[in-house]
Amino acid sequence: MQISVTSSSTTSLATERQTAIRCPSVKELCSFLSQYSALLLGCGATCIRLEHNITRIASTYGMRIVSYIMPRHISLSVIDDDTTESVTMVVATAKTPISFYVNTRLSELSWEIADGRIDFDEALHRFRHIATCEHQNGWLLLLLVAVANASFCRLFGGDIIAMSTVALATAVGYRLKQILLAMKTDVWVMAMLCAFVSSVIGASCEVWNLGLTPHIALATCVLYLVPGIPFLNSFSDVLYRHYICALSRFIDAAVLTACLSIGLCAGMLVTGTGMF
Repeated sequence: MQISVTSSSTTSLATERQTAIRCPSVKELCSFLSQYSALLLGCGATCIRLEHNITRIASTYGMRIVSYIMPRHISLSVIDDDTTESVTMVVATAKTPISFYVNTRLSELSWEIADGRIDFDEALHRFRHIATCEHQNGWLLLLLVAVANASFCRLFGGDIIAMSTVALATAVGYRLKQILLAMKTDVWVMAMLCAFVSSVIGASCEVWNLGLTPHIALATCVLYLVPGIPFLNSFSDVLYRHYICALSRFIDAAVLTACLSIGLCAGMLVTGTGMF
């Protein structure tokens, strides 16, 4: 008898919880998911993660999604099978730097909605906070990138002088990258300029004959510019048959790699090091 009462009480609480969650209209949900998708894809998520996240959110409210993901635009249709109502929106992909932090926070948001821990209005508030707030300390990020690149130098056999030179070259180049991106400079121009500045500093070991591994310092001083995430995302998109996005990401990454190579070669030419 006690078990029956407990079961009835649990069912009642679950019903009340579901009732308390405000179910958005089809238009409201489509608008939210369009903005959500644009930011998630722009910050470096793969197409399959985007599909999983928006499907998870839509199914929470008893609706389904039909999505069409392109490199620069996303078309979303939200359909309510109970009322046969549907809304379609097309949104441009957000032009934001790749951010693991934003990517993770948006995925967490989808799970919080799916688990019923927050209602739709709170989800909107959380999303605006994620989209508009600055979550990273630029100076701390610069320091970590410099240390990471110096570690790569050591991994390839560089001595302490080469590591110090790479750390300095990376710090100066990455700071220039931050400034240029804040000025809305084209990413290809940014890659060439940053690679040029870093390579000139990295070549100082060879120019002044410092240390035992000056060539390693020059070779690793621009590794922070290598677009590893777009290359990996393009491979992931191929696996899940998002071929257009995969090809677009691969070409963007290849062009960016070519731009940093141009900057590196220009720095070597100016300093008279390496192949020149």
